[in-house]
Amino acid sequence: MKRTRVESINRRHRRVRARVAGTVQRPRLCVHKSLKHIYAQIVDDSAGRALCVLTTNTKEMKAEGRKSFCNKASAKRIGERLGRLAIERGITEVVFDRGGCPYHGCVRELAEAARAAGLKF
Repeated sequence: MKRTRVESINRRHRRVRARVAGTVQRPRLCVHKSLKHIYAQIVDDSAGRALCVLTTNTKEMKAEGRKSFCNKASAKRIGERLGRLAIERGITEVVFDRGGCPYHGCVRELAEAARAAGLKF
C-alpha cells in the first residue's frame, strides 16, 4: 500500500528524533509545518518543557489578511524572531530538528534566519 503524506512525514520525523535530543546546554529547535502555518519551538527534552515558542498562527500575523503563512517570508520572520528571543533568554546553541520535512524552502529559510540572529547549530 502507498503511504500517505502524513505517514511519510511521521516516519521521517521518528528517524530524525532517534538521533536528535535536546539537553539543558543544547536544547532542540523543532520546526513543524502545516499547509497554512509554521510552528517553531525550542525544547529542553530532559525537563520536557518548551523554552521558546513562536508561530505564524497569531492574531498579529492573521491581521495581514493572507490565507497561507507557510511561505519563505514568514519562515524567515519567525526564524529571526525566535533567534532574538532565544538569545535574550540565554540560549546560544541548539540542535536543529527539521520535523520530518526536507531541509529546503521554508525549513531552510527559518534555520538560516535563526543562524543569522545568533543561534549556533
